[in-house]
Order: sequence, then structure tokens, then C-alpha cells
Amino acid sequence: MVADAMPESLKGRDDEARAEHVYQLVLEGIVTGEFGQGMRLRERELSEMYDVSRIPVREAIQRLEQDGFVATFPRRGAVVRQLTLTDVNELFDVRLCLEAFAARMAATRVAEGHSGGRLQELLEESRTAIDEGRTDDVVRLSTQIHAEIVRLSGNRLLIDSVKPLFGRMRWIFGLAHNRSNELQRDEHSALCDAILKGRPDLAYSLAYSHIELGREPVLAGLANQLEP
Repeated sequence: MVADAMPESLKGRDDEARAEHVYQLVLEGIVTGEFGQGMRLRERELSEMYDVSRIPVREAIQRLEQDGFVATFPRRGAVVRQLTLTDVNELFDVRLCLEAFAARMAATRVAEGHSGGRLQELLEESRTAIDEGRTDDVVRLSTQIHAEIVRLSGNRLLIDSVKPLFGRMRWIFGLAHNRSNELQRDEHSALCDAILKGRPDLAYSLAYSHIELGREPVLAGLANQLEP
């Protein structure tokens, strides 16, 4: 089981709240590998696992399909998508466009007086996880740092648009994380420092280079696992 059953606080709520909860549980199962690529996601089994009806499960699976984590096939139903190297490359391409822009906007807003306190907290938590060798937490916190930079940009459309990307980041980096954590730490530190000091152009450049430098190691690490 990848997570607890439906909390008592949610059992009386509407299907939308339950579908969101199931979405998060199944997504967590996918990105952590509990639900492997190609694995069938049966509504009946998930509804029993999470103690909900099939309606929120069906809605969660539909959303997971829209976000690129699940595919549906006639007579086979919903299955966890099979990632490809093309998927990985496309993710990096989109991240270059969106996250570099987000870093610039985040630094601009900090320069205007908005707080970057949460970003600093996540950076410190990430450093501690690296020092203690907690690999799973390092991947999770790395994703949270990038998500916080996007949130700090203040652009609501951008924030909503990139949410599925961060799930894919955790999924992919869980499969292949070939750069040293110490190097990632140093790059994150430099990027966050530029944002927290309100330097938009530097933040943009550092975000772009950080993302691009991660592409080849990830592709190399997945070359023997994924189809082109």
C-alpha cells in the first residue's frame, strides 16, 4: 500500500475533494515506483485501497491521464504510462522555458519586497538531507525548491501550468539521478542566492544552466531503461 486509506475528515466531503486526495495518493505511488510503468490501475482495487467509491477514483485516473502519468487502452483500461527518452527531453525543453522565466520573476518580486523565506528554508532542509545521505528526501526537496521558485514568481497561470511537470520531475529523477548531490546543492545555492538578492538576470542564467546541465546525465542514466 502506498498511502493510508481515506482520512475520516474527508469521508464526508464531496467527490471533488476525494478525487483530489486519490489523485495525490496514486501520483505518489507512480513517482515512487510503487505503481510501476505499465502496471494496470483497477478502479475496484484502488477504491478498496483508499476506502472511497469508484467515482473519485475514476476522476483521479482521468486527471492523471490528462497530466501524462496514465494511459488508457481498450479492454485493458488504465495503466501507468511507459516513459520514453523523448518524454525526458521534452520535459527539459519545457523546463528551460518556464523555470528560467520563473526564476527571473521570482528575483524581481523579491527585489520589490516579497519574502523569499520559504525558499531559504527549503534550501537549508535540502542541505541537511544531502549531508545525512537521505536520497529520497533530496529528490523531493529539490523538486520543492523548483516549485517554490515558480510560486514565488507570482504568475498564477504559470503556477498552475507547471504543477504536472514537478510530478514528472520526481518520477524521472527517481529513476535516474546521475549528478552528485553536492553539485546540485552548490547550483541550488547559487540560484537561490541570486533570487533572494533580487538579481533577475543572474537568476535567469543560473536557472537555465542548472536545468540544461542536468539533461545529459539524466538521459545517460535512463538510456538502458527507456525506449527512444
